[in-house]
Amino acid sequence: MVDPLLIVVVGIVVISLVTVIAPRFNVAGPLVLMAIGLGVSLLPFVPAFAVPPEVILIGVLPPLLYSAAVQLPAIEFRRDFAPIAGLSVLLVVLSSLGLGLFFAAVIPGLGLALGVALGAILSPTDAVATSIAKRLGIAPRVVTMLEGESLLNDATALVLLRTAVAALASGFAFADAVANFAWGVLLALALGALVGWGNLRVRERVSNPAANTALSFTVPFIAYLPTEHLGGSGLVAAVVAGIVTGQGAARRFTPEQRVSDRLNWRTIELILEGGVFLVFGLELKDIVGANLREHEGLWYGTWLALSALGIALAVRALYVAGLIWVQGRRGRNSPLHRERAKRISERVDRIEEAYRADPTTFARRGEVDHARAERRFSWVRHRVASTMADLDYYRDSPLGWRHGIIIVWAGMRGVVTLAAAQTLPNEGVEDRPLLIFVAFLVALFSLLLQGLTLAVVVRGVGLSEGGGGGPTRDEQRALDAELRRAAVAAVTSGTLTRRDGQPFPADLVERAGARLTQPPDDDVTARARDLLELRLASIDAMRQELNRISHGGRYSTAALRHALAELDADQLSLELRIDGED
Repeated sequence: MVDPLLIVVVGIVVISLVTVIAPRFNVAGPLVLMAIGLGVSLLPFVPAFAVPPEVILIGVLPPLLYSAAVQLPAIEFRRDFAPIAGLSVLLVVLSSLGLGLFFAAVIPGLGLALGVALGAILSPTDAVATSIAKRLGIAPRVVTMLEGESLLNDATALVLLRTAVAALASGFAFADAVANFAWGVLLALALGALVGWGNLRVRERVSNPAANTALSFTVPFIAYLPTEHLGGSGLVAAVVAGIVTGQGAARRFTPEQRVSDRLNWRTIELILEGGVFLVFGLELKDIVGANLREHEGLWYGTWLALSALGIALAVRALYVAGLIWVQGRRGRNSPLHRERAKRISERVDRIEEAYRADPTTFARRGEVDHARAERRFSWVRHRVASTMADLDYYRDSPLGWRHGIIIVWAGMRGVVTLAAAQTLPNEGVEDRPLLIFVAFLVALFSLLLQGLTLAVVVRGVGLSEGGGGGPTRDEQRALDAELRRAAVAAVTSGTLTRRDGQPFPADLVERAGARLTQPPDDDVTARARDLLELRLASIDAMRQELNRISHGGRYSTAALRHALAELDADQLSLELRIDGED
């Protein structure tokens, strides 16, 4: 018997090598890993391989979805939350019902409840499969919608699956199904947000980066386990915890913690993604053998899988067509909304001008609460600026029929379909091997057909933008200019202090000025040391300005994160130079 440790080591080596080599041949790494797993399983001395579905559902999906949620572009996610929610909930329900009717009609004795259960298994797109699309330079707005959909639609599918399986024994009740779904999602949202908030508060007090990252490894499971125990969707709770953590990391964590988190979670994500596709390939041999014994061939299951995939794509295409039409209509109304926002801004200017001239006219009970008035003016201005930024985003990133084609074709099935299929009960489901085989084939055909041709489709519709959705040079230059102005203002104000709280010499502050963003000399004398400390303090001022800017929506999440990474790298470099002389 082969040592399990050796299998793990070989698997990690294979995943690492494929990750490096596959892009050189313009081939998606997950597909290569799946082919390797299938090839190994066909060797005569390799025994049947199967991984319990609980390992995938509990051990793999929570950390994988949490890692993706931490990196989710929250600003863009908020702007397209409505279409993402539609893709994640309404489309999954429609696809499950359509597939359920099909399976109930063509598989004798299956029944509608079990047909809907299989439809729920096949309906959700997958975060792991969507990673193939992210590497093709697709329009960032499309990538955000695909990521958001794949992160959230698992809850809808698994709740539908749970309800349909329960209906096998007790009958279907629409009211109960809606109540179970609402309870599962609301509970997940509440517990996920609570775990994310607690994660930020606890880890900001743990100064050791290694220990801090070790704590982060427990967060998706802390969110998942109690939520599942209480009847909610643990995967949604893990996603919500990841979103809350990702948005608070810039303010709560140190540069060392952020760098450590980023590198370690990227490694975890790489191993888990690759491992899932390797396992997928290894399990195909046993699944195929079971169906050969049960149905004396593979054509029946293959025909069902191809038909199901066609139905799922057809329903998705119809839904996305309606979505694109609604978004296009919204874009046509954008000038009207922009004009309305401008009028509101002008009205606020007039009211604020009148307040400055005579504050007593705005007083209540003869008292003037200047602080409250300033907060109200600031809040209204922030809302107007955010609305204008959103309108600019919709104007600059319109969704057309070409984007719709990509959204349809990039909706691949993957690990959730495979894991959920194996949770079908053994008792009361006579066609269980067939249903699992159909689910495996749908995921396989989806990954092969859509995964291998997605790059061709992207080039064919002319939407490949390159650069992986990173910030543009103009956007990054404008953001850097704002941060430099904030640093100069902070230095010249004389309020900055060293890390130990001591003030800087007045003559140093006067001479520094705009030079603070220039690299200092390598000779670390006492004066140069003060200059390094001043640069370090100015970086903190720039980071505070970056946090303020991030709420306005004027810059993309990619640009904001790029700027934060630059500030973190500068701070770590300066601290090494300063502390190295102690």
